[in-house]
Formats: sequence, C-alpha cells, structure tokens
Amino acid sequence: MPTALITGITGQDGSYLAEFLLEQGYEVHGIVRRVALEDPARRLSRISSFINRLHLHSGMLDSFASIFHIVREVRPDECYHLAAQSFVSYSFDDEFSTLSTNINGTHFILAALKDLAPQCRFYFAGSSEMFGNAPVSPQDESAPFNPRSPYGISKLAGFHLVRNYREAYNLFACNGIMFNHESERRGYEYVTRKITSTVAAIKFGHAQELALGTLAARRDWGYSPEYVQAMWKMLQQPLPDDYVIATGVSHSVRDFVELAFSLAGLKWEDHVRTDPKFYRPVEINELRGDASKAQEVLDWTPTVTFEQLVERMVKHDLDLEKQPHR
Repeated sequence: MPTALITGITGQDGSYLAEFLLEQGYEVHGIVRRVALEDPARRLSRISSFINRLHLHSGMLDSFASIFHIVREVRPDECYHLAAQSFVSYSFDDEFSTLSTNINGTHFILAALKDLAPQCRFYFAGSSEMFGNAPVSPQDESAPFNPRSPYGISKLAGFHLVRNYREAYNLFACNGIMFNHESERRGYEYVTRKITSTVAAIKFGHAQELALGTLAARRDWGYSPEYVQAMWKMLQQPLPDDYVIATGVSHSVRDFVELAFSLAGLKWEDHVRTDPKFYRPVEINELRGDASKAQEVLDWTPTVTFEQLVERMVKHDLDLEKQPHR
C-alpha cells in the first residue's frame, strides 16, 4: 500500500485529493495545525466523513523541526504540498507572513524529503498568479512570469525551489501551475463562494446585497475534484516535470455573478454593488491557461464546464441555506 502525505489536507483541494487517494488504495497522512484538532467540527469539516480513514499529524509549516519529525515518521512514497496562505487579497495585508509561510514551508518540506525520503515523489501546488499580467495569453509552461501580489511572488519562489531540488538533488519533484479551480468546498472568503453563498442568502431573505471589487477581471475557472486528479497523474509519470492545469476558457467575475443570480431566479443588478475596498492594489486583468501539455502527457482533460461549476455551487449553497441551523 503506497503512503501519501498531504499538507493542506483540510482545505478544498486537500480534502478532494485525500478522498481520491483513499479510493486508489493509499494510506493517507495529513498535516494539520493543532488548533484544527482542538476544533474539529469547524476546522476539519471537509474531511469529517472519512476522517477515521486518515492519519493526521499536528504540525506547522513554519517549523522545520515539526516538518522533519513528521516526514521521519511517515516516510511517504508521495508528498503533495498544498498548504499555503492562499487568499490573494490577504497577502497584500500581511505580506510578511505570506512570504515567510509559503516560501519557508516549501523549503522545509523539500529539505526534509531530501534527507529522509529521497525516493519520495513530490508535488508542489503552483498558481496561475505566478503569471500575473503576462504578455501572452493563454499561458502555457513557457509563458513568462510576472507576479502581481505577495502570494504570486511566494508561489514563484516555491516553483523555483522545486526546480532547484529536482536538478541539484535529483528529487522527483513536480510543479502544478493550477489555474483557478472551485467547488462546493471552496472557502467563503473567495469571490466565487462569496457570490454563491450570498446569492443563496438573498434568495431566502437573509441578505440584501453583495459587495464586490472589480467585475471585469477574467479568470480560467475549473472544478477542483478534476484538478486533484491531475496532481496525482503528475507523480505517476516516468520523469518529473511542470504542467499547467486549466480549462483554456476565461470568464469575467460579472459572468459568474450573472449566472449565479439567474440560477436562483434573481436579477443581479438589484443586489450587486462594487466597493473600492475590495480592489487589489494591482489588478490582474485576465488569466487563461493552455493545458495542452497535460492533455498530451498526462491524458488529463477537464469535463466540468463553467456553467456546470456555477450551478453546482449555487445548488449546494441554496441547500445549505434551507437547513434549520442557518
């Protein structure tokens, strides 16, 4: 039975990946913060339905001793590094902790694997935010990087750390350059879930308006459960490499808003207002990926459309809003 170690196992991608790996017959270990173990009902909700099949370890990404101890205990065959301070807007508010946690956490895991489990196959969750306002569109693996946020900068540093460990120490280390991917498990602070959850609240009379930043920004939105399968496929290849994972189609925030409200039988114009406090200091106009390499090498192709994604999220939040505890 292969053993996998996942950082960020309690998040959207981590929970889907853990489920997928369990289905593949893996022994799945996850690193969680101690505070999560002390408040499982809220902080472990995404993995609660299968938590008894997982091996959870209390640890902190910003502590090399903590990471070293866990890697020494688990000795994983595969390691998926998904944990990060990943809310882009927050990275502008606290750029120091974003850079420290995201860069050092990646470095600590790579260093521990090099010393304790050099045969382990490693996946790093890169981001389309590394491209920023790239001069070419769509962006593939050869597109120039131009990050426009502390988060994007931290992910680009991690990307180069992975490449360095791959080339200098012969680690099987892959970068997944993930474009935006959402689901019913997305956190409420992200714009997509903010939209669908507020739509549901407005539908049932529990809210009146939705305040957003720019509606013109365009993103390439896919479905998280499909994207975690791409992560796994990268580590099953003969050689390590870097891959863009995306749908190849972009939509604006306005497109998302219009569809979400219409699915609930509402007119978005009656409820949505823009608020400058939600604008980024430096905005990225469009991110759209070219996943041709992943399609050819990994045999990976997304199947859930933008319309299906929004419909699933809206339906989920409408169902949640109906529940008595709401």
